[in-house]
Amino acid sequence: MLVALLLLQGASQVVAGGSRSRWTYAGPYGKEHWEADFPDCGGTAQSPIDIQTGATWHDPSLLPVLPLGYGSLWDDTFTLHNNGHTVKMSLPPTMTLQGLPWVCTAVQLHLHWGRQGQAGGSEHRLDGEAAPAELHVVHYNSETYANLSQAQHQADGLAVLGILIEAGDTPNPAYDNILRHLDSVQHAGQSISIPAFDVGELLPQRLGHFYRYNGSLTTPPCLQSVLWTVFHQRVRISSAQLQQLQQTLFSTELGSPHPQPLLDNFREPQALNDRLVLASFPVGPTGYSTGEIIAIVFGVLVGCLGVGLAAHFVAKRIR
Repeated sequence: MLVALLLLQGASQVVAGGSRSRWTYAGPYGKEHWEADFPDCGGTAQSPIDIQTGATWHDPSLLPVLPLGYGSLWDDTFTLHNNGHTVKMSLPPTMTLQGLPWVCTAVQLHLHWGRQGQAGGSEHRLDGEAAPAELHVVHYNSETYANLSQAQHQADGLAVLGILIEAGDTPNPAYDNILRHLDSVQHAGQSISIPAFDVGELLPQRLGHFYRYNGSLTTPPCLQSVLWTVFHQRVRISSAQLQQLQQTLFSTELGSPHPQPLLDNFREPQALNDRLVLASFPVGPTGYSTGEIIAIVFGVLVGCLGVGLAAHFVAKRIR
């Protein structure tokens, strides 16, 4: 099975803020310097990557992702926290994930984004195209390991869902459950309890269409212990919601003499280094699924037929 091959080749922000050394996205502690303090950041199985959809390997044995307990509100509240690198939300252990090689337990979710007026912001790319933002939902392999601390150092320890986010005209009420509280965690170190909600509504509808590969945390210490599932379908929020994400937060603490906006908290794509990227569905050479290609071809044929009939009747009238 191709999944086994992928695992033998063998995210996101699990331990951010608890590192042994300071790190940032730019400046003297920026991305180009991570490897000096965190050797794994220079490894050969790093994330994110630019997924070339036409080069993926279709594996029909891949099962749709099955979130369990995402909508069961055992807790009345979630904790939203600005750690200076992102805004993250802790998730209860009642949320699990099936459809992977192991049962995984949710830990937290967080976001990556760019800045207003510039393209990009997501970490993963599809065929060279970045989205304005990306959501990561972090889980650990609870079938094999007792806790996150133990799992994150193992090759099969973590599983992260990557959801690309684009902007449109209509607000997304699911994402508003997070975004409307950003004013309360503007500065690094601030936390707030927010009402619990159905986390499953943050995910795309088509959970059976995704790309999968072995990679790493996208922030220091860059541990190469993540099985990535990046969904093909994007989620859409409004342009106003994206602007809210881009303009509200600071990477510095309240009262800092030099407040720094929290922007561009994404890592550029890393070298694939011959890793295998699997697709759960047949992908055409342009990145369209087989069904989408059939629909396009059918539409073109119908259009040609319509043009032909119109030309026939015009010619007949002329005659």
